Amino acid sequence: MRAQFVISAAAPDQFPAAGAPEIVFAGRSNVGKSSLINDLTGHGGLARASKTPGRTRLINWFAVTPKPTMPLQFVDLPGYGYAAVPLDMRASWQPLIEALLEGTRPIALVLVLIDMRRGLGEEEQDFLEWLAERKLASHVVLTKADKLSKSERGVVTAQLKRQLGGGVGVTAFSTLDQFGRDELWSAIFRAAKPRRAG
Repeated sequence: MRAQFVISAAAPDQFPAAGAPEIVFAGRSNVGKSSLINDLTGHGGLARASKTPGRTRLINWFAVTPKPTMPLQFVDLPGYGYAAVPLDMRASWQPLIEALLEGTRPIALVLVLIDMRRGLGEEEQDFLEWLAERKLASHVVLTKADKLSKSERGVVTAQLKRQLGGGVGVTAFSTLDQFGRDELWSAIFRAAKPRRAG
């Protein structure tokens, strides 16, 4: 699989030209977005995973080609909900993220990452509703599934599916044992597949 960093953007006028379908990664600062991107692409150093949550303060684009006929762009958003990042800085990210999600970008799917141990929080719930209002497809990724037993994974996943209803997919994922990797790639492929007119 080919994968490479494209650009970081601090303002909408720095966004790259629209092209391949975009898969957006959103979630709290310490939820494992960089690790998930690296695991999905098989490139360990593609997205920089920091020991200090809140380090990603720009929108980062990565060109990913999992199939010759399906080039994609992975888009990593700044993490939210981390107290060490000043409130005014976090507030400055909102118009940047809204410019991306409310614009004319070819967004195929927004992956909303949630730590499986903490479950659905108010921020995630509000964000999922915001995406639904804008008719943007979303899929919840429950990260750090290896921290729970197999039976606990099943209970948490089933509970969240009931909470969200049928409109949002849910995948439990672990970067340690690649649990959920194939399922998540399937969701990405379905979302990025070209729609037939009519």
